[in-house]
Amino acid sequence: MRIVCIGGGPAGLYFSLLMKKLHPEHHIAVVERNRPYDTFGWGVVFSDATMQSMRAWDPQSAAEIEDAFNHWDDIEILFKGTRQRTTGHGFVGIGRKKLLNILQARCEALGVELVFETDVDSDLDFPDADLVIASDGLNSKIRNRYAEAFAPDLVVRPNRYIWLGTNKLFDAFTFDFRKTEHGWFQAHIYKFDDKTSTFIVETTEEAYLAHGLDRMDQQGSIDFCETVFADVLEGASLMTNAGHLRGSAWLNFNRLICGHWSHFNGKSHVVLMGDAAHTAHFAIGSGTKLAIDDAIELTNQFERLGHGGEAIPAVLSAYEEIRRVDVARIQNAARNAMEWFEVVGRRYADTMEPEQFMYSMLTRSQRISHENLRLRDKAWLEGYERWFARRQGLDVADGERCMPPMFTPYTVRGVTLPNRIVVSPMAMYSAIDGHISDFHVVHLGSRALGGAGLVFAEMTCVSPDARITPGCLGLWNDEQTEGWRRLVQFIHGETGAKVGVQLGHAGRKGATKRAWDGIDQPLENGNWPLLSASALPYLGHGPVPKAMDRADMDRVTADFVAAAQRAADAGADWLELHCAHGYLLSSFLSPLTNRREDAYGGSHENRMRYPLEVFHAIRAAWPDDRPISVRLSCHDWMEGGNTPEDAAIFAEMFKAAGADLIDCSSGQVWKEEKPVYGRLFQVPFSDKIRNEILIPTIAVGAISEADHVNSIIAAGRADLCAVARPHLADPAWVLHEAAGIGLKSVPWPKQYMSGKYQYEANLARAAAAAK
Repeated sequence: MRIVCIGGGPAGLYFSLLMKKLHPEHHIAVVERNRPYDTFGWGVVFSDATMQSMRAWDPQSAAEIEDAFNHWDDIEILFKGTRQRTTGHGFVGIGRKKLLNILQARCEALGVELVFETDVDSDLDFPDADLVIASDGLNSKIRNRYAEAFAPDLVVRPNRYIWLGTNKLFDAFTFDFRKTEHGWFQAHIYKFDDKTSTFIVETTEEAYLAHGLDRMDQQGSIDFCETVFADVLEGASLMTNAGHLRGSAWLNFNRLICGHWSHFNGKSHVVLMGDAAHTAHFAIGSGTKLAIDDAIELTNQFERLGHGGEAIPAVLSAYEEIRRVDVARIQNAARNAMEWFEVVGRRYADTMEPEQFMYSMLTRSQRISHENLRLRDKAWLEGYERWFARRQGLDVADGERCMPPMFTPYTVRGVTLPNRIVVSPMAMYSAIDGHISDFHVVHLGSRALGGAGLVFAEMTCVSPDARITPGCLGLWNDEQTEGWRRLVQFIHGETGAKVGVQLGHAGRKGATKRAWDGIDQPLENGNWPLLSASALPYLGHGPVPKAMDRADMDRVTADFVAAAQRAADAGADWLELHCAHGYLLSSFLSPLTNRREDAYGGSHENRMRYPLEVFHAIRAAWPDDRPISVRLSCHDWMEGGNTPEDAAIFAEMFKAAGADLIDCSSGQVWKEEKPVYGRLFQVPFSDKIRNEILIPTIAVGAISEADHVNSIIAAGRADLCAVARPHLADPAWVLHEAAGIGLKSVPWPKQYMSGKYQYEANLARAAAAAK
C-alpha cells in the first residue's frame, strides 16, 4: 500500500514506523509543515499502560523513550500557605521535542519518507495514496474539508491557559494555587528532562480579562506569571517557545470528538488520528497517550484483517469501533478533571480547607478512588481519614485506623444518622389502596438491619389521584398512618437507622400500569384524572392532564400538609419533597413541561412559585427539629430543558426557604431525553450545588461500592449517598461493603453475629487464595 501521513506528530510518526517495521514493502510518507527535528511544546506525560504497549510493538524506540524519561511518584500541592505531598502516583514525562526526535529518527532508520516544511491543504494532493492519515492536529485541514462526513463536535472551553517552561527542576508533579485580587490562578508543573520543567498557568476568562492579560504581549504575560508564582519559582524565570503564536499566547482548550473517523474521497481512504479526531484536556495529561494508542490500534487492525487495499474499509471500521470506547472513557475522566480546574476558585478554593481541597484535587477525574489512594499512599490517606473523622466530632487517636468517611455520623437539625448511606426511594408498586403491607415492612426493615443510616420508602402519594400506579404507597388517611407507625417502630426498635418519607404527586405521569406490566403505559381501566403545570401528556398516546388552577393548587397543597402531619405522627425522622422526574412539582420547574403564561410560568421565580408554596406549607407543618430534603432533577437532558445552572438557582431558592439538603437526581422529565450515563454520572450535579450554593446534598446515580461512597463524601461532593439497585440485590449491602474493605468495627445485628464472622472469614480466605 501507499500510505501518506499528513502531520508529523506522535500519532502519524508512530503509526508510520510500526507499519514500515512490520511490512517494509509499504511506501509510507510523513508530511510535516515544520522543519526537520524541530517542534513546539514542552513536556508530555505518558501512562504505564501505553509504555507497556510500546515496548511490545517496537522495543527499540520504547527503550530510547524510556531512557529519556523523567519519572516521579509524588504530587505536591501549594494552597493557602500549606505544602502537602502524597506519593505513589507513578508519572513519567518526556520533552515533546525529544519524543518526536526519537520517533523521527526511528522512521528514517526503517525507511519511512519524511517530508518537512510542507504545508498540506488537501488529501487530494496525493491521488495515488491508498490511505491518507489525517494526523494534522486540532485544526486539521483535512477534517475540516470533509466536516459533513466526519461530523466534528468542537467545544471551546472557558478557561485560559499559557504553556510555559522553566529551568527550575521540580521533584514532584506540583500544583500551585494563588489567589489574586481578581481571582485564582493555578500552575501545573512537572519536570521532563534534566534541565527543564513544564509550567502551565491557567485561570478563568474573568480573571484573564480583569488583569488585562488580553492586552499584553508574551513577555508581559510571562512577567505577570513570574510575579504571581514568585514563591514557587524562587527566583527562576519562565520562558516560552511559542513565538509562532501572536499576541499574549493565552489559549482556550478545545474539546473535540468526531461522529465518524474515516471517509473515502473517491480515490483514497482518509482516517483521523490523534488530535484531529479527539482531544483530552492536559489536566490528566492524556493527549499524547491517545495519539500513540490510536497508532497502535490502527496497526493492530491491519495485522488482524490484512494489509491489502481491499482490507482498508474493514480495518478502519474496526479501528474506530474499538478506539471510540477508550477515547470516550479518557475524555470523560479528562472532562471531570478539566471542569474541576475551570471552577476551582468559586467552588473549592474559596471554601475548602487545605486537607479536603487536596483530596478533591487528587480525585478530580473520578478515576482515582478512595481505596486506590490507599494503595498509592496508605499513610497519607489514613491521616486524611483521621482528619475527616475528627471534623465529624469523633475521638480518634493518632496512628489508629478510624472509620472511613461513609461510616462517620451525620447530624442535621435534631436527627443524627449513624452513617452516610441512604436507601434511595425505589418504587415497589406493591401497596393496596396505598397501605404499607407486610412486604414493605420486610423489604424496608431488612435494609435497615442491613446497615443503612437512613431508609426511604418509595415516593408516598398525598392523595389517591396523586399515585403513579394503583400499587403506590399513600398517606392520605389515618389507616395508612398506622401502617407507617408499625414500620417506624420496627426500624427504631431493632436498628440504629432513621426512617424517611418522600412525599410526592405523580402529576402528568399518573394513572399508569405497574412497571412490570408496562412502564409509563396508561391504565386501560380504573384510571383517574391527571393534573400538571400545563396540559401536556407525558406520552403521545397518554391522557392529557388538566393545567392546574388556583383551586387545584390549594387542594393539592392541603393534601401535602396533611400527609406531612401524618408522617410526623407516625414517627418518621425525615421528610423529602419530590420535585423531580417529571412529577407534579417538577412539571412546574421545567420549561419543557411548564408553558403557563400566568404568575406560575416563565421565569425561574415564577416556575418555582408553586413548589415553594408547597414547601413552605409542609415546613410549617413538619416538626422543626426534623429535616426536610428536596429531590430535584438537576438536568433535563433535553434541549430547551433545565440544566445544572437552572438547578443551582432552584436549590438556592429552596435553601432560602429552609430546605436542609438537596437530593440531586436528573432526567425523567421528558420522554425523548438523551442522558449521558456512566459511573457516578449524577455526582457532578451534587458537587456543584453543595459547593457553589453551600447547601448539603445527597448524591445518587450509579453508586455501587463503598469505594464510590467514600470518594464522594471525602471529597466533599455530597454529604450523603443514596444507593438504590445495589440494595435491591443485597439487603445487607452496607454491612457487606464494610467487610469488603476490611472494616470489622461496623456493628451487625446481634442476631446475625455468627454470620458476620463467617462472612469476614470467607473474604479473608478468598483474598489469601488470590495471592
